[in-house]
Parts: sequence; structure tokens; C-alpha cells
Amino acid sequence: MTNNIFLPLAAKHTYFIGSVLLRPFSSVENRLLKQPKSLSYRPIWLNSRSFSVFSTMNNVRAGSSKEFPLGLDARTEEEYSSQSSLLQDFTSIPTIDKAWTFTSDGEGSQGMFSISQPNLLANKKRRYILSCHISKESTDGVDFLWAAFPIEMSNVSLMIPSPSGSKLLVVRNPENDSPTKFEIWGQSLVEKEFLVPTSVHGSVYSDGWFEGISWNNDETLIAYVAEEPAPSKPTFTTFGYKKENSTDKECGKWKGQGDWEEEWGETYAGKRQPALFIINVNSGEVRPVEGIGKSLSVGQVVWAPSTEGLQQYLVFVGWPSDTRKLGIKYCYNRPCALYAVRAPFSKSDIHQSGTHAADNVSPTKLTQSLSSAYFPRFSPDGKLLLFLSARSSVDSWAHSATGSLHRIDWSFNGKPTPDAKIIDVVPVVMCPEDGCFPGLYCYSVPSRPWISDGSTMILSSIWGSAQVIISVNVISGNVSRISLGDSSFSWNVLALDGDNIIAVCSSPVDVPAIKYGSFVRKASAEASWSWLDVSSPISRCSEKVTSLLSSRQFSIMRIPVRDISENLTKGAGKPYEAIFVSSKSQSRNVCDPLIVVLHGGPHSVSLSSFSTSLAFLSSLGYSLLIVNYRKQVQPKSNLARSRCNHKKKKKKKKEKIEGRDLREMFLLLLR
Repeated sequence: MTNNIFLPLAAKHTYFIGSVLLRPFSSVENRLLKQPKSLSYRPIWLNSRSFSVFSTMNNVRAGSSKEFPLGLDARTEEEYSSQSSLLQDFTSIPTIDKAWTFTSDGEGSQGMFSISQPNLLANKKRRYILSCHISKESTDGVDFLWAAFPIEMSNVSLMIPSPSGSKLLVVRNPENDSPTKFEIWGQSLVEKEFLVPTSVHGSVYSDGWFEGISWNNDETLIAYVAEEPAPSKPTFTTFGYKKENSTDKECGKWKGQGDWEEEWGETYAGKRQPALFIINVNSGEVRPVEGIGKSLSVGQVVWAPSTEGLQQYLVFVGWPSDTRKLGIKYCYNRPCALYAVRAPFSKSDIHQSGTHAADNVSPTKLTQSLSSAYFPRFSPDGKLLLFLSARSSVDSWAHSATGSLHRIDWSFNGKPTPDAKIIDVVPVVMCPEDGCFPGLYCYSVPSRPWISDGSTMILSSIWGSAQVIISVNVISGNVSRISLGDSSFSWNVLALDGDNIIAVCSSPVDVPAIKYGSFVRKASAEASWSWLDVSSPISRCSEKVTSLLSSRQFSIMRIPVRDISENLTKGAGKPYEAIFVSSKSQSRNVCDPLIVVLHGGPHSVSLSSFSTSLAFLSSLGYSLLIVNYRKQVQPKSNLARSRCNHKKKKKKKKEKIEGRDLREMFLLLLR
């Protein structure tokens, strides 16, 4: 879903860049701004050349309708050249995708960072691995000794280290009907390579949602999610349907399309049903996990704790698809549940047959009482199963509402049962007080989120217009914000280094930088976290970009709701936020042109993190107003009450609220 950007008749030299240009207002319109009801939007459509030529904007104010002749004049060509060069500088800034840490034989630990960079000419992403040695001598300092150069990982879809860190799984998905390649890397060489043909399964899922790859404890088996094999398609020749099997290389024949299969919408066009498989690292043998029906799309698989002599189990997330697949990208309101299923390659597979064996392979639904459960994680001792839930989204139909955290005591001696008690660790926050914990908004969970006490998880969660790092005690349910409380930057957990945190921090005018957090124990006061800056080649950018960004600033504005009525819920009457990016040196008589950025969703949020495209526009001299207007994300009870409203009535109410919010923001900017 694309963002909509538009401007009202607000400040002098205020324009919309993208689809609509709003001309500067006259003195009469200036007086009208004092009357909020007269505030209006007046679009004037632009051609694409108006995006980069500031002189054209000024000509519009003079009332000139003169069009440029075909071709480029010298001044326009120079501007195109300058701006395209600047855009390349911005797009070359790398993104830190993931990080892992490993214990070292000597002092300190080893770190491995997965970074990506756009390849504009190929319209693809380059992926690199950059390694480092982490040396922490005291709480006051940490040294990251980086490798001289990164290593490009061509055509790599996934990289997953083993639990001990001694092996690395590298998955290369094919771009055609070629086999999927699995590589097992040691510390100095590729130990094994397996090719899995398309007759076994298709590409391995690497989307971040259905995606799931998990090593077992003894590092002999790997469970993963891949596309189910393509069904056979009917073959026809000049004589009609051909019953016998034939190869694709035969002449004079063609294949039908086969049965139509519904997909999961955006991002998943052309992707087949996700299914569970296990590969034996020693032999390369691949087996599908049996017992899972076609009506269940699977993902996010993890190994359950194993007991000597007992059957091994897998825990995975299942999305029912026996009715309609309404699209799942950005839609947390799709029902899902946790299941446990017996893993193949088990000693107990031998001598089991008949009905009893069929019963054993049927998956067990672990979360019968919840409409949503995902991101399962076992505690280090294997006694607790933690997972997130978006039940408030599923029950209210909102695309993304407040989440919750739950746990199951994993004390099964044999097959898991569906009657396990589900305990609420962090419940849904109905209406938070100002400055207090707003509830869980976690859209990813680290593969190993635990510190050494075995009961504290480290998570990234949205807090207002920023993403912060929080710690959650899964026994007491205590939640603490551990990233800097006075910072408007956005933070994201990359990995844990023992009891320390490696995170990335950024803002609309600050490129992503690595931070190292250390737990500080105090005898007389509450424990806190100390954050250190990490010098990194990943954070470096061109001098031009550094200079331009250093002249910009940002703030998070809180806009009070003035017209609170009795019909509004308590949450709808609270202040909402917008991120304002502007120049540090502004004159009172001159205002930069302003771009308003509206997110889609509508149940979504724009974060105070670095965005290449928005930072580029800001560097050209535009002010940015990134709006987090009031949305229909409300507590479960409020949303259930609003279901009875007619769809048209709700749509008009939503548009009215958003328009009123925008008006209030522009009036605040003019003060």
C-alpha cells in the first residue's frame, strides 16, 4: 500500500511533491487560516519534472503556466545530475538486517553481521557478512575489532548458525526450476552441500513471517518451512491428453495450468503452500513432516526440548486456510495457533504402523483458548514455552492492535496435550496512561532473546512514534524500558552477547548506528542499563550526506485533541503524534516547502527511524511532517462495540477524524 502525501494551504512556499502541488496562498487565504472550518485542500496536478526543479515551484506562485520544451535545458540537466548523484549516496548507505554472537576460545566473543545494500542497476539487493571480535574489559568501554572487508553472499536467501556456533547453514533458493541448495559451513570450509530437487519441495521461505529454520540440540537435524512441491500438470499433444509421464524437453506437447490455488496475497504471489520439512545434516535426506493437512499453512517452526528415549516434537504456527486466504502481509488479524507435531528421523518411528502410528503423527493444537498465537520461543531450561498473541486484532478485526505475551509450562513426558494451561505474562493494555507502558507492539522476536537468568526476555516494541527496547520477566510479568528513556530515536535489538545487548539506533536525520548495552547492577537502587557507542564501518556514509543531515533536526510533536465529545472513547481523546523534520537554521520570514507523509494501514505507525527516501527529500531542503493520526486501533471492548456501525458510517467517521487531525497539526505548525 503506497503512502499518500498532500498539503493544505498552510505556510508560505508549502508544496506537495509526488502527485499534487498546492500553490502558495494569498493574503485572503492567510486570513482564512484563523478559521479552522475554512481550511481546505486545493490540488494542482504536476508533471514529473516538477519534482526536482525548485524554480518551477516559484514560477507557479507567479501564476505562470509555461511548460518546459521537450528535452532538458542546461540548468535542469545540472539539477538532475546533482540530485541523482545525491540519491546514489543515500541509497549506498547499508542496512543492518541481522546479527549473531558466538563464544570465543580466548577472551571476548565473536560477532557476525548480515548487512544489505541496494544494487540499483540490477534492481536487487547485495548481501554481505561482516565479522568482528568483541572485547569488553569493563562496563565503561567495549572494543569491536572489525574485519578489513565484508564478504558478499551472492544468491543467499538465509543464514542460520547452529546452537553451538560451530556450523552455519546457508540456503540458496533457485531462480527457476533448479534445486534448492543447502550448504553446511564449518569454521574454515564448506563441509557439505545438498541439492534438494523441486519434486521434494520448492523454495525455502525467507519472508520473516512464515519463515522458520531451527537446528535441533545435537545439530544433526534442521527443521524448516518451504513451498510444497508443485502438483503434476496435465500434458497435451496434438493427439490430445497424454497419460504417460513426459519430460519438459519433448517437442510437440504442452502442459496445462492444473488446479487453481489461492495465495496469501501481497508478497506471496506465485508462492505455493508453506509446508514443514526436515533435512538430515549427515546424509542430506529430506523428509516432509507428516500429519499436517492442506487446510493449514505452517511457519515459525522450533524444536521442542528433547528427552532421552522419548519422541522429539516440533512446535509451529498454523494459519487455517480452509475458507478464504484474505492476505496476510501486515495483517495480524488472521487467526493462528500453536501446534505440536512429531518429528521424523526418530528412533521411535521404527516398528510403528497402522492406526496407532497415524494418531501419533496428527498435530496437537496447544492454544485452544486463544484466537492468535505466534513467535514461539522456549526458555533456556526448556521448561517454559513463550509466545505472542494478536487476539485483540483477531477479535476486533483491526489489522494491528495491542499484542500480549503468554506462556505454557512445558512439562510433557510424552505427547503434548491440548489442555495445557495458558498463563498471561503481559496482558493487553486497554488504555495506557500518559508516559506509561502502552502495551506490546512486537513484530519480530530474536531467535535467542534470553539473558543468563533464564527468565528475562529482551524485545523490541513500539512506544508511541518510536521503537524501544524492553525487558520482560516472564515469571512476574514485569516490563521495563531499557533503551534510553530521554531519546526520541528508534531502537531495535540485533542480538544478545551474554547479558549484553547489541542494538541498532537511528532517527530520521541519523543513519543507523550500533549500540552496546550492559546490565548495571546497583546495590541501593533499581538496576539499569548502560549504553555505549560502537565505532562501525557500517555507519559511515559520504561527507556530502553527513553534512546535509547534520543541518537537519527532528522532533516528535504531541497534538492535543480539542473537540472531545461524549461519543469518543477514552483512547481517542488522548493526544496523537507527528514526527517533524526541519532545518536547524530557519528564518521566521522564510519557510521550507513541506511534505506531509501519511502511512497506510490504517492500523499502522510511522517510526522515528532512518528512512533513505525521506532523508533524501529532507536533504533537498524540504521539511517533513510524518503523521501518526488517530486510527481505529482501540481496546477490544471499544472495537467490539463499534462493529454494529454501518460500514459507510465508519468510513466517513474515519475520514473525518483523519482530516481533523491533519488540520490541527497544520495550525500547530503555524503558531
